[in-house]
Amino acid sequence: MATFARSAPLPKNGALVEDPQFQEIVERSRSLTQKILLSIPDTHKSCIHTETLQLNSSENGKLETMASTIGIPSAPVLRVVSENSTLEDSLTGMYEGLQLHQALLSAISSRLGNKDKVIELMADIRDLAIQINKMLKMAQAEPVVQPSPTPVALRLPANYEVQVATHLTLVQLQAFGQDMIRCLRPLDRSNEEETES
Repeated sequence: MATFARSAPLPKNGALVEDPQFQEIVERSRSLTQKILLSIPDTHKSCIHTETLQLNSSENGKLETMASTIGIPSAPVLRVVSENSTLEDSLTGMYEGLQLHQALLSAISSRLGNKDKVIELMADIRDLAIQINKMLKMAQAEPVVQPSPTPVALRLPANYEVQVATHLTLVQLQAFGQDMIRCLRPLDRSNEEETES
């Protein structure tokens, strides 16, 4: 038997989170995040041809040194909104992480033979970043100009490094997307309506 938990009230930004426009953006963001997560396996399959690079492999942790050598930065750590983490902090981390993955895929895509799925994924990431930025602007007491993403310089001397960089970026994006879902869930009031009925 399933049990449902009610989201804890959000400190400070409770009224903003209840705003119908904000809720619409939260729902759109969750939907886009799900779309990205669902497209990652097909994207991986379309451009990774090295058999040892599997998306959900326990061996992925062994590639950390390779990620460092190639120059792949880690994604920001996301925190669910709580007494210790503000809505603005959570949204800023999401926005910065999306910008990072957009930059990584952009740097890699020019070296891929089959890049159609990567380009589609980049468009979805861009659209999601726009939605997160809208929420961030609503959450900020004073408007802050978001910095432009810093271009990523990857060391990709041969095709194997391109394959590993693409693989690691998609693995990291998948984990980041799952964290985003976890952080967006408490902001989505439509969940509460579903569990109460």
